Amino acid sequence: MSDKYSELEQKIGFEFKNKDLLLIALTHRSYLNENPKWHLDHNERLEFLGDAVLELVVTEHLYKNYPNPEGEMTNWRAALVNANILSKITGEFDLNDYVLLSRGEAKDTGRARQYILANAIEALIGAIYLDQGYEPCEKFINRFILKELPTIIEKRLYRDAKSLFQEMAQDKVGITPTYEVLKEWGPDHARNFQVGVFLEKELIGTGQGPSKQEAQQQAAEDALSKKNW
Repeated sequence: MSDKYSELEQKIGFEFKNKDLLLIALTHRSYLNENPKWHLDHNERLEFLGDAVLELVVTEHLYKNYPNPEGEMTNWRAALVNANILSKITGEFDLNDYVLLSRGEAKDTGRARQYILANAIEALIGAIYLDQGYEPCEKFINRFILKELPTIIEKRLYRDAKSLFQEMAQDKVGITPTYEVLKEWGPDHARNFQVGVFLEKELIGTGQGPSKQEAQQQAAEDALSKKNW
């Protein structure tokens, strides 16, 4: 394996016994389309495993450290493991520089890249788990992911943006927000939606995502930011 990937191992503080697991974790499906001779699989199965390990480690941490009711802890966990937070965390060890993508995917640096990076960090957790078990995963998740939890709780980032924007809009201007699809594109299996949130006829915020619900949440976050609510 090249020095490039040894460099990534140093950044995350974990050395793989089976280097192929690391490479699989970094291989996006699109890369295989352009490189049919690539000897390894893409990372979606590892992502499936890593997602479950991440959820367990976060749940155990919350259970042991917070006496809060189940509903609150569920919201905190969801906020911590969402694509926004996970993709931001990958910047700490420059994961974007190591992911193997098709040329087309490599050009897209927007929302789609966020999902690719969030999925890749979950695949990386799955790879660590298969390589050396639960404890190294726990160490990795504590080091890079769980440290975000106090900020999420303090800034109430676990609040559902759409509900919060509706609450604030009704309270401050007496209007219930409405959402409208502004644009949609892509094939049926990979649709993308751009949604606008309006107060009466005024467009306040826009959002984009692979589902209308996700795009609405992004639009609500954008509107909260623009209104400074």
